[in-house]
Amino acid sequence: MPQRTRLDDDHCAIAQALDVVGDWWTLLIVRDAARGVHRFDGLQRELGVSRKVLAERLRLLVDADVLARVPYQDRPPRHEYRLTPRGRALLPVLVALQDWGDTWVTGEGETMATTTQASLEARRVHELLGTRVPALELLGHDGEPRDPVAADTPYTVLYCFPGAYARKDAYPPGWSGIPGARGCTLESCTYRDQLAEFTAAGARVHGVSSQRPDEQRAFADKEGLRFPLLSDADLALTAALRLPTFRAAGVSRLKRLTLVVDRDRVVRDVQYPITDVTASVDAALTAVNRLTAGSG
Repeated sequence: MPQRTRLDDDHCAIAQALDVVGDWWTLLIVRDAARGVHRFDGLQRELGVSRKVLAERLRLLVDADVLARVPYQDRPPRHEYRLTPRGRALLPVLVALQDWGDTWVTGEGETMATTTQASLEARRVHELLGTRVPALELLGHDGEPRDPVAADTPYTVLYCFPGAYARKDAYPPGWSGIPGARGCTLESCTYRDQLAEFTAAGARVHGVSSQRPDEQRAFADKEGLRFPLLSDADLALTAALRLPTFRAAGVSRLKRLTLVVDRDRVVRDVQYPITDVTASVDAALTAVNRLTAGSG
């Protein structure tokens, strides 16, 4: 682990934080724990790190109260590693690092709510196909915790959007000038207008943004939405799936994308980037109908 070398490091919160999580493997372990990889062998497989190095980093993270060692088997005794509240508080840090990498390392340094079809960011999102959404809960616009994946229907359409507001003056400054940001109201209202078709096809519709539940509630009430909007303000789902974000008004915002997830939490269809909002709703319905027909 990094060692402090300056006398004033004891008074620097950045240096103190890096003393806990400044190692390469440490943040990657937190990343994979957020994705639902909790057991030693799974972490080793994902990271490709030696057992010795992994055991040392896990011990340090448990000692730092970033991870908790939780038993899952008695004979022989086996443990898995779960993020503590202190560990979950690192998720915005991971998302900020990913956003910086997408924008400044693999991107062109431009704030965008979308990307190009050929980008590494788009490839990462499409690699979600066939993976599982970890078990977690988000606050609905009614303030109640909800699983983003519906258990009572074959499929859930999760459409992620940057932000939608009940009042035009509530949008962040310069919003309309950010490529890909506009269209959230149209997207939600199109899902509202076609909701009966999704229900008939065997799918629930859930909208997800990083807005606060009260902002989502005001928008849902204004537009008469009849499906949940879920708040990922804590970035739990964003970090778990490594969803792309951008920054606006000091807040991490989800870029526009759509996932179709089955009741076993497996991602069965991915849309990203989305350039035509209404066409993306039709594409999601087509995907649900195709999946339903294929399972019959």
